[in-house]
Amino acid sequence: MWWSLADSDGDGRLTGQDAVAFFGRSGLDRKALSRVWALSDSRGAGFLDYEGFVRAMKLISMAQSGLELNLSNLQEQETMGALSAPLMEGLDAVQQGPPQGSDNPFEASGYMANMAPAPPAASPQPAPSKPRRKGDQRMDMRTVTSLVDGLKRIYAEKAKAIEQLYKFDSFYAPLLGDSDFDAKPSVLLLGQYSTGKTTFIKHLLGREYPGAHVGPEPTTDRFVVVMHGHEEKRTPGNTLAVQKDRPFTGLTAFGTAFLSKFEGAQCDCRLLEEVTLVDTPGVLSGEKQRIDRSYAFIDVCRWFAGRCDLILLLFDPHKLDISDEFKEVISSLKGHEDKVRIVLNKADMVTQDQLMRVYGALMFSLGKVLKTPEVPRVYLGSFNEPGKGINAELNPGGVQFFEREQAGLMKDLLDIPARSCDRKVNELVKRLRYARIHTLIIAHLRKQMPTMMGKAKKQEQLLANLEQEFEKVMHEHRLPKGDFPGCAGFREILKSFDLSKFPKPDKKTEGVLTDVLENDIPALLKHFDNPYGDM
Repeated sequence: MWWSLADSDGDGRLTGQDAVAFFGRSGLDRKALSRVWALSDSRGAGFLDYEGFVRAMKLISMAQSGLELNLSNLQEQETMGALSAPLMEGLDAVQQGPPQGSDNPFEASGYMANMAPAPPAASPQPAPSKPRRKGDQRMDMRTVTSLVDGLKRIYAEKAKAIEQLYKFDSFYAPLLGDSDFDAKPSVLLLGQYSTGKTTFIKHLLGREYPGAHVGPEPTTDRFVVVMHGHEEKRTPGNTLAVQKDRPFTGLTAFGTAFLSKFEGAQCDCRLLEEVTLVDTPGVLSGEKQRIDRSYAFIDVCRWFAGRCDLILLLFDPHKLDISDEFKEVISSLKGHEDKVRIVLNKADMVTQDQLMRVYGALMFSLGKVLKTPEVPRVYLGSFNEPGKGINAELNPGGVQFFEREQAGLMKDLLDIPARSCDRKVNELVKRLRYARIHTLIIAHLRKQMPTMMGKAKKQEQLLANLEQEFEKVMHEHRLPKGDFPGCAGFREILKSFDLSKFPKPDKKTEGVLTDVLENDIPALLKHFDNPYGDM
């Protein structure tokens, strides 16, 4: 098969170097092949799997026929069945009938099976790497197989040890494992009770997930991760949290009380093959209900927000008041504003005049909570149960508008897999920036601790003047104020630690994270960029 010839390593991943060698047989110029790679590696992973390779072959065939390379043309050609296998120099195909049950036009034409043996074209040898200086810990890119694999290794080999040394996980978020990098992209739904979160998921899936219940009263009383699985089942939270191949081990930090309110729901749905959905309990409004929660609801929301790709805040036109707890939830999303989208659900339940007033009231309320001049994208629609369309009685003129808004939100959701690798890079860079500032703060405070006597008094003094200490670190290292943690929260956590127990300031250790941000990650991105350059 052509795939086995192209994938020289036999690891199921066609790297950029292999692609340059194999795709060069097509006779296309670099500009066309650059476009082929960009459309085939739609997720930006830095390699092609078998499915991506087949798509690349189809695109090469289109280019050889003089067709414009874009996904619309590709879908049209596939629908028409007009694609034939490309011409590749040095590869002769044995023409034969299509394998029974095959819908692959390349298999049908014989180009993907029973290839006459031909040696692959000579691969360009990688440029010899420069000899490393003594103490240089930079990663050898030749041993990295994908962008995500490189991120995992950078974190595990360099950043993780420093995070452990300075107790970063106690201040920011639990340490990351391989499963956090390998996890599917996810969408987090947040909102007050009865704003339609579970119905929204039902609308997306076209069916209910196991254990779903919809009603006007608060019905979802737990965090539910809706995942793909051929067998329909529900998995208790304690079971999910101990599975190393799933990205939920960090939730054990919230205790058994939370894990008893956490579960997974599996069902066979095409959307779930690409994206995981997280349903959440309706946010409560009374102080008593908040106190009665047996786990740190806000902290759990913050944990999921840091690991998801999109955060949807759902509102109901009849419940625009933002409760105190929901304000805390929204405030906990600081640093993740780029992921937040607002959904005014059930918008077809009010008239056009009422909807205009509702929208204005929502913007006013959000402006006070978000504390930013930029408002996230707001979608207006009605995500009803499957088969139940938009109510045209109250707002007949708004049906087309609602449909456009819903189509825009669906496009946002369907684009998530394509942005998954970029999001993982973005999240790791964001985490490492926070970790760097954290280590600089701790090192600054540790440097001022006495060697022998008066440690407790000095620590108390430093904590009392923490704002001034932050200012000193900020000016010394020329860091932006917005990247620093909140003083109050940082102070509360730091009270439980003895500053003198932290390691003494070490320039080499402090420079590791800077080197990762300025050298390792840019080198990794360049290595797995389009092998034909930016055309």
